[in-house]
Amino acid sequence: MTNETRRVKDEIRRRIWSLLEEKGVAAFPRPVHGRIPNFVGAREAALRITRLPEWRDAYVVKANPDAPQRWLREAALREGKLLLMATPRLREGFLLLDPSKIPEGLVAKAATIRGAFSLGEKIGLLQLQRRIEKVDIIVTGSVAVDRRGRRLGKGEGYAELEYAILWELGKVDENTPIVTTIHDLQLVPELPRDPYDLTLDYAATPRRLLHFKDREPRPPGIIWELLRCEKLKEIPPLQELAKLKKIAKPCRNDRAIGPR
Repeated sequence: MTNETRRVKDEIRRRIWSLLEEKGVAAFPRPVHGRIPNFVGAREAALRITRLPEWRDAYVVKANPDAPQRWLREAALREGKLLLMATPRLREGFLLLDPSKIPEGLVAKAATIRGAFSLGEKIGLLQLQRRIEKVDIIVTGSVAVDRRGRRLGKGEGYAELEYAILWELGKVDENTPIVTTIHDLQLVPELPRDPYDLTLDYAATPRRLLHFKDREPRPPGIIWELLRCEKLKEIPPLQELAKLKKIAKPCRNDRAIGPR
């Protein structure tokens, strides 16, 4: 990533966070600065995703742990789908939630990050390989989305790393649907894109559903030569993956390289 690309991305994030607060559509937890922002109408946006054939046909849903996507995590569990959640910053890997093991009265709690830790099961990559044949749909959080299906997260690259880990394990591929929910104010005309950035198939807002039929291709797994050693040290699943794949040089020390 060039310094200019980083600057533009950071500027867009700050503008969106401020806009949501100024327009009174930011929701708990607040302030939304520095987060995947929760927003008024997140439940209505989630409902649009649940009407998609790709959602209805899915059995395994991988979702981010952020507040605005809680409604989709809850919907997945109520519909009997297996829910795979990344732990915050991937520090503890993934959580697997099996709705058949969650009492009806605790489903809403299980869809929260705290509830997922108590009602789900922490699994490593080897367990994930054995127990999940494939991920059918991915729910990701976004700070901004453009008209081409490019997305901008909060700048730490975890959504990209989670996808890339699953790609390396053979659980997702180029055709795995990726969806997000956002407020209409989070739509922008155009976003810059780096080689490791994800692209979306759908984005739902409280008012509409956008389908990005001509989205750009996604990265084929971890781009090891762009992975910062600082990031590798912070994320045990990346270390585990590097050993599984027998990657001789899994990172680089250039602090200017890598997701932002």
